[in-house]
Amino acid sequence: MSAEPGSVNLQRGVGRTRWGRAAGVLCGVVVSAALVSGCGDDGGGGGGSSATSGAAVTSDAPGSAGSSAPASNSASGTAGLTEDQAERKALLPTAKVGYERAAKTAAGAVPNGKVAHIELKRITGGGSEWRSKVAERDGTAHDVRVDAGSGKVTRSRKEPDQDGDDKRKLADRLNKAKISAQQAVRTSAERKPGTTTAVEIDDRDDGTLIWSVDLVNTDNWNKTTFDVDAANGKVLREHVDRD
Repeated sequence: MSAEPGSVNLQRGVGRTRWGRAAGVLCGVVVSAALVSGCGDDGGGGGGSSATSGAAVTSDAPGSAGSSAPASNSASGTAGLTEDQAERKALLPTAKVGYERAAKTAAGAVPNGKVAHIELKRITGGGSEWRSKVAERDGTAHDVRVDAGSGKVTRSRKEPDQDGDDKRKLADRLNKAKISAQQAVRTSAERKPGTTTAVEIDDRDDGTLIWSVDLVNTDNWNKTTFDVDAANGKVLREHVDRD
C-alpha cells in the first residue's frame, strides 16, 4: 500500500511536467508571433515597441490617416516662413489690380497728377488697396486709394497740414526725375523679377534723387528693395529682405 501513494505522486509529477511543457509551447508561439509582427516594420528600430513605433511614424506623415497636418501644408501653408514672408504670401493674391494700372488710376484722380508714392496694403475684411501720394503740379499732395480688387478709387483728398516748403520740395523732386517710376520698376525687374508692391521717390543720404522700388519674389516671398537713380536709371543699391 505504500507504493500506491508513490504512484500517485509520480502521476502528479508527470501532470505538472506535461502542463509545464504545454505552457512553454504556448509562450513560444506568443513570442514568435510578436517577433514576426516586429519584423514586419522595416523602420521600427527593433524591440518590443516596434509596432507602436511604426504607428507613430505613420500618424506623423502629412496627409496620412490620423495626421493632424493636411497634405496641402507643404504647398500652400506658411510653415518655414517668417511673419513678414507669410504676410506677403497672404497679401499678393488679394490684389487683382497690379501696380501699373493702380498708379495710372491714382494719377488720373488728381489734376496733372504725378504719383510720388504708392504701396499695396491690407484692408479690413481681407482685401487690399493701393495707397498713394499723388502731387499736383505745384506739389500739393493728395491721399488717393485704389481698391486692388476692383481698380476703383475709394478715396481722393488733399493731405492736411501741408505748408509751402512741403509742396515745393515734393514738386522739385518730381520735376528733377529724368526717368519715370515705370522705368525704374522695369529696370529693377530686369535685375530680379518679382511683383511690385511699392514705389516711392526719395533722397538718399548723399542727396541723390532715387526711385525706391520693392519687388516680392513669389518663390520664397522675400522682398528686394532697389534704389534706382532718378537721373540716369542706374541701380545704386539692391537689398534683399529675408525676414
